[in-house]
Amino acid sequence: MRIWFNKTFSSIHSVLRNLRQTDTEGDITLVFSHEHRYAPGMAVADEIFIEPAGLSGTEYLDWAVDFCRQQRIDLFWPGKEAALIAEHQARFVSQGTRVVSVADHAVLTLLNDKAAFYADLDHKVALPPDAVPVNTFDEFDRAVDMLRRKHDKLCVKPAISVYGLGFRVLDDARPSIAHLLKGVSYQIPSSELRFGMAQSPRFDTLLVMEYLPGHEWSVDCAASHGRLWCAVQRKKPLTAGHAQMIDNQPEIAGMVERLTTHYGLNGLFNIQFKEGVDGPRLLEINARPSGGVGMACLSGANLAKIALQAVNNENPPRALASTAIAYGMRVREINTPVVVEEAAL
Repeated sequence: MRIWFNKTFSSIHSVLRNLRQTDTEGDITLVFSHEHRYAPGMAVADEIFIEPAGLSGTEYLDWAVDFCRQQRIDLFWPGKEAALIAEHQARFVSQGTRVVSVADHAVLTLLNDKAAFYADLDHKVALPPDAVPVNTFDEFDRAVDMLRRKHDKLCVKPAISVYGLGFRVLDDARPSIAHLLKGVSYQIPSSELRFGMAQSPRFDTLLVMEYLPGHEWSVDCAASHGRLWCAVQRKKPLTAGHAQMIDNQPEIAGMVERLTTHYGLNGLFNIQFKEGVDGPRLLEINARPSGGVGMACLSGANLAKIALQAVNNENPPRALASTAIAYGMRVREINTPVVVEEAAL
């Protein structure tokens, strides 16, 4: 079976490595492409290709269809342009390539916009944080005034972002120069934020939210079209630099299973939660493997293998028969230097 992973986040290195470790019979050829020759996945794949730079939208879609035909791809696991590819997967299927989409086009589009996602979410499925989307200075002031009546501390983040980019806690006790001199990260004075907003009549959607001070859980999942096969919870420490714990929090487990069913989730994906004064709250669903998926697989569950078996219609996937997740295990990642190319003599 020839499986293609196109340009995506660096965590794909862990997915490829876990698939490689379990392919004892040599049945899988891992194909990886990226715009950059030294992307992490290049070191693990059997065949590597350089993607044409600058392609996006329908131009990239057309290129991907041609690539699958030319390289005889059996299974396409897209990262770049995943929503567009999901919308047009019939083009791939018609020439013999199956596509692994985490969800259909409408759901993938929804998950990408946290404001729309929170508005759509049925609270019987999962509980999001208390949040208000704003696009103007006046809307921001009203949202802050309303939320401060219920919550001691507030935060903001863009409705569309990855890796927590743009997240800030509103800090009215210290000016920005104190943040700079003391190395305070991810905080901003309300006055400074309001000043910036006053210069823009309208800005991209920003979420004003209750601040959740407790632990964070990152849950790595393998599923088949709404049926959850395996989920590994990683409980993150409150202090940076400490190990994560393989956890089994029942409330989170219930929300993960309901979310998977409700949105018809498929393949490999990640769901993030954070604890507030009223318990854990759903932050987001990432329609891709997380940066820590390699740590999750140390628990005894090879999520990449389980997802592939589920995609191949094994019911249940064979890996589940022997999967015993090591709850309570402490895990962390340690950077390892590697040579990616020998120097020319």
